[in-house]
Amino acid sequence: MASNQFGTHFSVTSFGESHGKHIGVVIDGCPSNIVIDEAHLQQELSRRRPGQSEVTTSRSEQDIFEITSGVFNGKTTGAPIAILIPNKDARSKDYSELEDIYRPSHADFTYKKKYGHRDFKGGGRSSARITAGWVAAGALAKQILATHFDIEISAYVSQIHSIKCPKSIDYSANAIEDSLVRCPDDTSSRKMIEAINAAKEEGDSLGGIVSCVIKNCPIGVGDPVFRKLNAQLAHGQFSINAVKGFQIGSGFSSIVQKGSELNDEWTYDDGNYTTKTNNSGGIQGGISNGMPITFDTAFKPTSTISKEQTTTNNQGDLVDLKMQGRHDPCVVPRAVPIVEAMAALTLIDFLIHRCP
Repeated sequence: MASNQFGTHFSVTSFGESHGKHIGVVIDGCPSNIVIDEAHLQQELSRRRPGQSEVTTSRSEQDIFEITSGVFNGKTTGAPIAILIPNKDARSKDYSELEDIYRPSHADFTYKKKYGHRDFKGGGRSSARITAGWVAAGALAKQILATHFDIEISAYVSQIHSIKCPKSIDYSANAIEDSLVRCPDDTSSRKMIEAINAAKEEGDSLGGIVSCVIKNCPIGVGDPVFRKLNAQLAHGQFSINAVKGFQIGSGFSSIVQKGSELNDEWTYDDGNYTTKTNNSGGIQGGISNGMPITFDTAFKPTSTISKEQTTTNNQGDLVDLKMQGRHDPCVVPRAVPIVEAMAALTLIDFLIHRCP
């Protein structure tokens, strides 16, 4: 299985499976003498971990990480950084009956046909469990971006099912984290929680949208033609499990506007260029223009549901399936730190050569 590495200059190699002994990452290309804020890394992992609230899976993983190389006396040495995260609460017996069954909308069928063999316990390598390592690497990237470039990356839940939150680039981290669903608008947050709990009671699941804002990104990040910043951001986001859509700035809504309505007109004041509007989402020609970068990532409803479905097994027989075990009725709230992490890893790969 190839393609387990993300990034070129600041590269992250992901390893592990849902029910394996450990999951984690190896980071290569991180400069030396970077002070590691382990409390920040742990905080980011805690934002993603399962079992954190009533609207998430009941699988209880504390995700206490261990750095096993690349750091000495609290600082990076320039060598590869290995981060291990143990799996403590896997229940493989919950998946024993699924060995021969292709679950609807999972990677069971495609993995089996491609590799001839699959880990059916929790989805193995296809599980979103492995994104914990990405969040750890992303936390380090966020730390470097904030310290050396003053770049802020913040994401929040802007929609779950049909419930939408007013969009803003100015929501505070506290307002986002104070909500069980990481929606900073109180009214929308309450409605989202009710909708998720209702779906959970029905044995069903919901999808939604995570909106991300990147502030203070330098002008000129991104390389035409095939390494545009927006293309690389999309690559990172589509690498996240359950992602089905991505848009920059005005995105799909731009098709109903005329050019005269959509164009971002430039202004100049006291040596600074800005645009009157930001329909481009901070990126033009694949290159950052100095305005806030804004994008949306859409997540499908969780594939694992306890409602009865009809599927097939590896013999081609029809099977009535009612899945047991623990799963998120909506993955979107826990996806917020993953969206931020992949955005940070995308940016750091462009900027790491500028880091002292």
